[in-house]
Amino acid sequence: MKTGILLTNLGTPDEPTKPALKRYLAEFLSDPRVVDPPNKLIWWLALNLVILNIRPKKSAVNYAKIWNSLGPGSPLLNITQSQLEGVQQVLSKQYSNLEFELGMRYGNPSISSALNKLRDKGCSKVIILPLYPQYSKTTTLSTLDAIDLELESWPSKPEIVFIEHYYQNKAYIQALNNSIKEYQAEHGKPDKLLISFHGIPQRYVDNGDIYYQHCMQTADLLAKSLDLQDDEWQASFQSIFGREEWTKPYTKDTLESLAKSGIENVQVVCPGFSADCLETLEEIDDENRGYFMQAGGKGFGYIPALNARNDHIDAIASVISDHL
Repeated sequence: MKTGILLTNLGTPDEPTKPALKRYLAEFLSDPRVVDPPNKLIWWLALNLVILNIRPKKSAVNYAKIWNSLGPGSPLLNITQSQLEGVQQVLSKQYSNLEFELGMRYGNPSISSALNKLRDKGCSKVIILPLYPQYSKTTTLSTLDAIDLELESWPSKPEIVFIEHYYQNKAYIQALNNSIKEYQAEHGKPDKLLISFHGIPQRYVDNGDIYYQHCMQTADLLAKSLDLQDDEWQASFQSIFGREEWTKPYTKDTLESLAKSGIENVQVVCPGFSADCLETLEEIDDENRGYFMQAGGKGFGYIPALNARNDHIDAIASVISDHL
């Protein structure tokens, strides 16, 4: 009896071009878990007549900035593949009859293709870990939607173990702690550590999404593990899209406010991103660095995501092994 291990992440375009970004964004922004507008018809018209004719070109330029920066092609895909290989090495030493696959919620390789590969390998049980430490309907539940949709047509279904979160896992928090201390050992300590998470519409939180709570608990656990005082750190939310209110405070506004208030040196860490990607490499380390420096800041440091660090690989493996 074989057990399949499926790691998933958000996804990536196939290449940094306008046509590839149009395909990717069409799939991403058509997901009702991601965008759940009050008026679906107006959103459909806006998406297909305006957004998908304007945004792909701008997004392609931003992706081109980071493409091939961490190996060939997409940083997110390269890193996630390295994570899968690392987890395979760790778990294969402890357990037999395991098979491993990678699937992206949007783009390639798809979750559907990964599940079919595991079925072809004879897996009667599949353990699925979305690499989102904090649960959200926009990410975690959307992943489950894709799994359910694929399995609907299967005459015989494997046993599915779906891991919803690991936002307070001790090994995960310790890996974050290690990465920050290692960075600061080389670059010094900042006046303020900014802990930035991807935002979601505040309306989603008001309607019951527990993502904000998970983010704040992760930030608090991380700050405590670092023995930080309340005035030495702050949590914020990035990657705002559209006109409605999102979870606050916003990372951009926070950085500008800190600089104007006399904070000269900040470092930013993004615990919600298991792998470096557009939102960290371009948005934080480039765009938001500029906001802080233009507002009067003197020093800005981006602390890389956990990526394929050994302690992160061990943390992911420990989360999975709890279900083996």
